[in-house]
Amino acid sequence: MVTRDEFFMAQALEEAKIAEKKGEVPVGAVIVLGDKVIAKAHNLRQTKRKATDHAEIIAINKACKKVKDFRLNDCEIFITLEPCLMCFGAILNARIKRVVFGAKIGHKDAITCRELNERAMLNFKTTITEGVLEDRCSKLVTEFFKDKRKNEV
Repeated sequence: MVTRDEFFMAQALEEAKIAEKKGEVPVGAVIVLGDKVIAKAHNLRQTKRKATDHAEIIAINKACKKVKDFRLNDCEIFITLEPCLMCFGAILNARIKRVVFGAKIGHKDAITCRELNERAMLNFKTTITEGVLEDRCSKLVTEFFKDKRKNEV
């Protein structure tokens, strides 16, 4: 049986696959309010040539527009890959109550979003759930970079 988290992560994975088809790093994000998806997005950095066009940022902007507020207090975000520093900062600033991600970033020296959440200097902290559909999320990113390296040789 598919859990609620797996259901929404599968939708984020579909977004990541769209990014991959565009030659983007395959990361997808879905923002949920209650049990309804209010925003979804995938990476568009290469396509739009904008450093900030990560899946999470695009999804947050769409969700804010949908609810007509920068506060997404009652929302959850499902992301195929652990959010980077920029994206996690945006998540905290949007006050998203819960972050669910699939694969970890993987760099041994990277600061994790869990560490950032503990150190955040804001009066808000989020709840973090990691490892949802981790194998599928991780495989998508790993295969993307493996193919990219193979094609660059």
